[in-house]
Amino acid sequence: MNLHEFQGKLILKEYGVPVPEGISAESPAQALEAARELQVQTGTDKWVIKAQVHAGGRGKGGGIKLANNLNEVIEYADQIIGMRLVTPQTSEKGKLVRKVLVQSDIYYPGKSEIQEFYVGILLNRFESCNMIMYSPQGGMDIEKVAEESPDKIFTELINPKVGLLPFQCRNIALNLGLKGNAFNSMLNFIDKLYKAYVGSDAKLIEINPVVKTSDNKIFAVDAKVVIDDNALFRHPDIAAMRDIYEKDPIEREANRYDLNYVKLDGNVGCMVNGAGLAMATMDIIKLSGGNPANFLDVGGSADANKVEKAFRIILKDTNVKAILVNIFGGIVRCDRVAQGLIDTYKSSDKINAPIIVRFQGTNAEEGKKLIDESGLKVYSAILLQDAADLITKVLK
Repeated sequence: MNLHEFQGKLILKEYGVPVPEGISAESPAQALEAARELQVQTGTDKWVIKAQVHAGGRGKGGGIKLANNLNEVIEYADQIIGMRLVTPQTSEKGKLVRKVLVQSDIYYPGKSEIQEFYVGILLNRFESCNMIMYSPQGGMDIEKVAEESPDKIFTELINPKVGLLPFQCRNIALNLGLKGNAFNSMLNFIDKLYKAYVGSDAKLIEINPVVKTSDNKIFAVDAKVVIDDNALFRHPDIAAMRDIYEKDPIEREANRYDLNYVKLDGNVGCMVNGAGLAMATMDIIKLSGGNPANFLDVGGSADANKVEKAFRIILKDTNVKAILVNIFGGIVRCDRVAQGLIDTYKSSDKINAPIIVRFQGTNAEEGKKLIDESGLKVYSAILLQDAADLITKVLK
């Protein structure tokens, strides 16, 4: 589950990670109130207004502004709230901004140089352990740093038996070129950040940039936090942070019916029961000359009603030119799936997309018989290659 920046920082703050003081706002009036409150708390006379959407590169799209006075706070909040923010990580339509983060500016002048770093924590699947990846070149895309200056990317692998060790924190601070108070501040920062990662069951925590201020303090100025969905039962407070508006409307509807649905950009709808089968089905769609329009997994215990809901969700995508239903009957019975498809087909006003159905496993023959005797324009297949051939045929 992706979190907004202000939500991620609330979690970091709980674990003692230093973050600039900030308050979220849903209107220019709330932004002004937040700025005044921060002025009292911190004495700041400058504020950063940041769009809260699940996408990187917000500054490039005009979603981050520095306000030098309270009038600019209102002006920039008014510009950003309600805009459709287009970034390198969004579609051409962009994302509607409903909230901003009003944050105290920490780029204040002082005796020493302000520096920006990159720090990310994630799972290294090849080594089967967590990893801290960091770079002295923060404030820019880490992919660009890796491409242009791979020698500036450092990693620390965390042994799961012993966790993060003090010498690894020192390695990070040394490789970032820090000394004195800034060195000690970074040790504390890394230790608390890793505890936040483990304690919140995060899949990813990415701080870009981590800033060393002119008085040698370390702050997480930005925060991308992704929580493992499978661990949300342990964190009802975090689960309550889910922003349903960041999801596609069809995906939101699928969630209500406990369906695993992800919208893609293709032309062939895909309904399966199992994530592995979904991947194989999308591969065969691609090989047959089509492009998957979605990833839709009805799960292992789907009944006719659930299949009907899934089928209607696929039909809401106007880009779908054909639908492939690929079911392996285990717990789920193929005849139940067939009945759900037939009921949906008969109750729908108009279905223009040809439907290809492949059944294997429990009651596969009964399911195929129901489909074949329904009188509906539905193609049935036994082998996956047969289904692929039919996709090629109907897409011509």
